[in-house]
Amino acid sequence: MGQTITEKILDDHLVEGELKPGEEIGIEIDQVLMQDTTGTMVWLQFEALDLDDVQTELAAQYCDHQTYQFDFKNTDDHRFLRSAAGTFGAHFSRPGNGICHNVHKENFAAPGKTLLGSDSHTPTPGGLGQFAIGAGGLDIAVAMGGGAYYVEMPEVVNVRLEGELPEWSTAKDVILEMLRRLSVKGGVGKVFEYTGPGVDSLTVPERTTITNMGTELGATSSIFGTDEQTKDYLERQGRGDEYVELSADEDAEYADEIVIDLSDLEPLIAQPSMPDNVVPVREAAGTSVDQVMIGSCTNGGYEDILPGAKMLEGREVDKKTEMIIAPGSKQASEILARQGWTAELMAAGVNFSEATCGACIGIGHVPASDSVSLRTFNRNFEGRSGIEDDNVYLCSPEVATAAAIKGEIVDPRDLAEELGDLDAPGVELPDRYDGSKADLISPDEAVDDSLIKGPNIGDVPLKEPLESHLQGEALLKMTDNITTDHIIPATSDILKFRSNVPKLSEFTLSRVDETFAQRALDADGGFLVAGENYGQGSSREHAALCPMYLGIEGVLAQSFARIHKANLFNFGLVPLTIDEDTYEKIEQGDDIEIVDDVGEAVRSGQEEFTIRVNDDWEADARLDASERERKILAAGGKLSWTKQQHEEDASGAQPADD
Repeated sequence: MGQTITEKILDDHLVEGELKPGEEIGIEIDQVLMQDTTGTMVWLQFEALDLDDVQTELAAQYCDHQTYQFDFKNTDDHRFLRSAAGTFGAHFSRPGNGICHNVHKENFAAPGKTLLGSDSHTPTPGGLGQFAIGAGGLDIAVAMGGGAYYVEMPEVVNVRLEGELPEWSTAKDVILEMLRRLSVKGGVGKVFEYTGPGVDSLTVPERTTITNMGTELGATSSIFGTDEQTKDYLERQGRGDEYVELSADEDAEYADEIVIDLSDLEPLIAQPSMPDNVVPVREAAGTSVDQVMIGSCTNGGYEDILPGAKMLEGREVDKKTEMIIAPGSKQASEILARQGWTAELMAAGVNFSEATCGACIGIGHVPASDSVSLRTFNRNFEGRSGIEDDNVYLCSPEVATAAAIKGEIVDPRDLAEELGDLDAPGVELPDRYDGSKADLISPDEAVDDSLIKGPNIGDVPLKEPLESHLQGEALLKMTDNITTDHIIPATSDILKFRSNVPKLSEFTLSRVDETFAQRALDADGGFLVAGENYGQGSSREHAALCPMYLGIEGVLAQSFARIHKANLFNFGLVPLTIDEDTYEKIEQGDDIEIVDDVGEAVRSGQEEFTIRVNDDWEADARLDASERERKILAAGGKLSWTKQQHEEDASGAQPADD
């Protein structure tokens, strides 16, 4: 039997397990990336593991979330990250150089390689044939130290693309169509592999728009094979020698197939406040628009900004609408400037942001109250923009620019007909991506050889080994689709404490219940209760680390998002799955007891647990965990477990349960 592209890359990197869906596998990691709000903890964990230097082929540290440096805490973090990169042997991208996914795609992403990143949109370079996965920071630290990365072997789904995109339809519409069909939970436990004749017409930047937002489907990863488009892109980046041919075997077997005829796609838009709330633009037409933004790691490249510039040439932004360009990288800004497009956009009334994640996580360009914002970003979770009661739509750069011209949501095809002289801009790549590399510091150019820690940078808290008896209050009951933004918000007033866990923990679940953190501390233990898809969104491990610090023992949920569930194991919190009836019956404030000897049950491989509520009724709960995850959980988390393994290896002792 032949292999899919996914299976070929994983097989080439397999160090443990079998490539059977649902089975845990360990894979060798070639490259890792970190960003500034997750990277501080990664390096602190790397230091805590007593590791001396990076063991992967390449590690890259980016500063892209807190680039505005509101106070010394942000700047201290960046100085610490620069010193960690220099001390341990990683590339360092200075603040303002761009978003990790964009800069990595431009400089390091390579077909056939594996990439692990401490950001959920790490699968972006799947568009050029790299198998990339987002993970929690502790997993990054271990992989960077030479350890394997463990993940449940996903199902591989064939997304067969046919036809070609018509004028005004874009790659953004492809992934919005996927979200419309499958929802934000439709990709859990899956890799989407894009094949078919329609792939040939898509450039690498278009493909990476699709793989970037595969994260919004809940997918483990998304990937395209390689072809002339891939080779062409790498050559324009000056990296043509890194091209590798990758394609699925003709007799490869997939778990499922989805067929999309590109020629049938029309401009789409995701309405507030979920990426899967997708409708044709014409259904939302006429809605007045206060703000338009083109940018983010999804649509912040030169190829994404240029269409807007072409559409605005000789025109102006509507007087009641503000338009901002937020480039994905300084390279994109530099090429646009050299070609004169920056001046044209400014003349049209467009403002430019630094190359940063910024507005995507509510830092800068926060919408006005009771307003509408159209963005080419990847997420529009309620409140993510920086104001709780927001109205954020997601769309292509063409739809966004049409709205900026008209002052309201409009299908660009209808605007073109109305204006008479507005041509579809299409996709155009520069002859060469020739931006400066001045802000990318290689390990050989490192300016630091020891760690520099400011007063806001703390230590990594550790949890004690799992106890035999767990009992506590149901401190908070939540609904479906609780995101990591709900658990640990990413606004500027909170984000600066990412390296200070005691302070950061004060904001835990504040967007759900402002009293939660103090109640959790006062309770000295307890449980969280949630519906389906708990922990979707960002990879931020702080969404598990902070509840652990507050004394939370476990989470009872109907289902978990992949990365967050792994993070719960990594920090010693027990993730138990409950059914809908149990979820409905549990009330906030109930007393919950896990009847079993929890520590022994976890170690022995027990899957079914009994929970007792208020000494009144009982229900079943399930622990889905591999043998390795059970050992991590029993040890109190991955940091404690990994240090334990290193000590045993150094002494020559054998683990007690081997």
